[in-house]
Amino acid sequence: MEQPNRENLKNFNMNSLPSLDTVVLGALEMLTTETVPTLDVTNLKRPLVVGSGNAEATGRILFAETDAIFASESSVDDKLSHIDDIDEVVVVSASGGKHAPILARKARDAGKHVTLITNTPNSPAQRELSDSEITALVYPKNREPYTYNTSTYMSMMMGLTHEDPAAIKRFIEEQIDTLELPDLSQFDKYYLIVPPKFADVIRMLHVKFIELFGRNIARDVETSEYVRHATTVAPSNNELFISFGEPNTTWGNTNNRLNVPLPKDANYIAMVAVGYYVIAQIQKAHPQYFKENIDAYCQFISGVFGESIMPIVDGTV
Repeated sequence: MEQPNRENLKNFNMNSLPSLDTVVLGALEMLTTETVPTLDVTNLKRPLVVGSGNAEATGRILFAETDAIFASESSVDDKLSHIDDIDEVVVVSASGGKHAPILARKARDAGKHVTLITNTPNSPAQRELSDSEITALVYPKNREPYTYNTSTYMSMMMGLTHEDPAAIKRFIEEQIDTLELPDLSQFDKYYLIVPPKFADVIRMLHVKFIELFGRNIARDVETSEYVRHATTVAPSNNELFISFGEPNTTWGNTNNRLNVPLPKDANYIAMVAVGYYVIAQIQKAHPQYFKENIDAYCQFISGVFGESIMPIVDGTV
């Protein structure tokens, strides 16, 4: 099978950074050929699942059907101190760097074994502990711009959901690419509405907006149930309501509604892929806030974390 988007990701540079839709299609192409570790959550009784940003959101998706406790780097100390029956600490981190080594040490100091879910072989977090203290599940990833983290978290989800990435890619090409989109450049506010069963994707879509647009474009993301709860009291001009999988016949001006289909029996990889793909169309319609600032940001954030963070992250395949 030809993989044009994945080939593109192998060769871009700082002058040709891809938009998010190329990265989505490249991730789906990767998942059609690469083997991912199966994530078996049945042997854990009360795991503490920890991550930062979209890693935390991915952890919630992966362990949604377990009796897991969820935490970020901001709340992990409180959880470890006050919940006695935690039987494992699961650290989700694509890079295995930044906060991940700190989280691994905290788990060890609390007497807990660590499962590291990552996309980086022999990462800093894995090196922080002995082989008996940590088990690393290493998932494949494509070469991508820093923060896009699309192939990374989708490959982790693949270890649980085992969806058909080729079918999802066909759906995007046949059903999403053929949608009649409004002029997205005319909107500076977006309200994304997702089906209730995908409530755990809300944080991922929020974070992607933050990464791509900062505060230059307003956004909200809620489920079709929660949207009823006083989220539209103060109407806004130039706001587009985008509904995924369920037609929106209620919210926003009738001319400011976009209904985006999802595959039948869609699971989380399909939801993330379609959601990110639509956000990419917004990205392409507006000034390139991300592309113009990511290099300077990486220089700044490297100093904050005390480690080298590059604007282009190498793949493992």
